[in-house]
Amino acid sequence: MTYFVYLIGCYRNNKLITYVGYTSNLEKRIKLHNEGKGAKFTKGRKWKIMYYERYKNKRKAMLREIYLKKNRKLRNLLKNKYK
Repeated sequence: MTYFVYLIGCYRNNKLITYVGYTSNLEKRIKLHNEGKGAKFTKGRKWKIMYYERYKNKRKAMLREIYLKKNRKLRNLLKNKYK
């Protein structure tokens, strides 16, 4: 099975905010976020995919998600690259 680690973004008060997650179905997951059925942080906003990576197993995807969530410097680089 294929897993994705993704970075989504949206603007709030003219500031770009981001969220990192992982899933096995990227399109469905983004749709859920935009319908208000995603993580609590993502509710009420319209998100766009800014970046994603593909993994062959869930463990590697989860480890990468944790790394991206904690590494603000890398996250900001990705964010700035895809503004």
